[in-house]
Amino acid sequence: MAQTRKKLAELDPVWSRITTEAEAAVKDEPIMGGMIHSSILHHPTIERALSYRFSMKLASGEMSEQILREIADEAYISDPALGEAARADLVAVFERDPACHRMIQPILYFKGYQAVQCYRIGHWLWGQGRHDLAYFVQMRVSEVFGVDIHPAAVIGKGIMIDHAHSIVIGETAVVGDNVSMLHSVTLGGTGKEEQDRHPKIEDGVLIGAGAKVLGNIRVGHCSRIAAGSVVLHEVPPCKTVAGVPARIVGEAGCDQPSIMMDQQLS
Repeated sequence: MAQTRKKLAELDPVWSRITTEAEAAVKDEPIMGGMIHSSILHHPTIERALSYRFSMKLASGEMSEQILREIADEAYISDPALGEAARADLVAVFERDPACHRMIQPILYFKGYQAVQCYRIGHWLWGQGRHDLAYFVQMRVSEVFGVDIHPAAVIGKGIMIDHAHSIVIGETAVVGDNVSMLHSVTLGGTGKEEQDRHPKIEDGVLIGAGAKVLGNIRVGHCSRIAAGSVVLHEVPPCKTVAGVPARIVGEAGCDQPSIMMDQQLS
């Protein structure tokens, strides 16, 4: 297993770093060895490790670890884009979250990262027409992580959800690449309409804690939504909006707000 892991890690720099960090963590804190080995070092790839975490986190009396593991393995084998997105999300968290000092942290401890990876498997199931199983994944992610993402929502890669408590993303929401959001963000509807009713968040957007974006509106690329804002109308690209209801208060302040994570309105 060690030789196989080494050969595969040479082809995957992200996984190579993760396994190196995991080995160091076991040396530093041997009492964590069982968890770290079972979650990371026993697996040849990040996809297999995430499949294990998916099954361990979402298993319940209603659905066994073995069945969930088989579902996740099937998803990762069938759609390589899931693994690519998982790596992009991991790098995003590592680069943007000042509390993240090692790449093993999101996989082991950060519920925002773990919830997004579980959503991605649920979304894959939805695309296969396995809607009831996708709803089960959504339910368990909500119960375990406090994150409620409809499996039909479309979410790009390089996503960072910090803290991740009380995140809600609706059925027809679309989130682009390299988006960052903090806890208690809602991408919701405005009533009981059944068609396209949720926000469209373009690439590079930063959404502050507690912000609510409601309705089938577009938030332009590289814009910022201030914490606590309620956004009911379209946001042009590269602008900052704030308030209840939100209004444009200035430029975005930099080329990549979601990467810089600067939330100062000044």
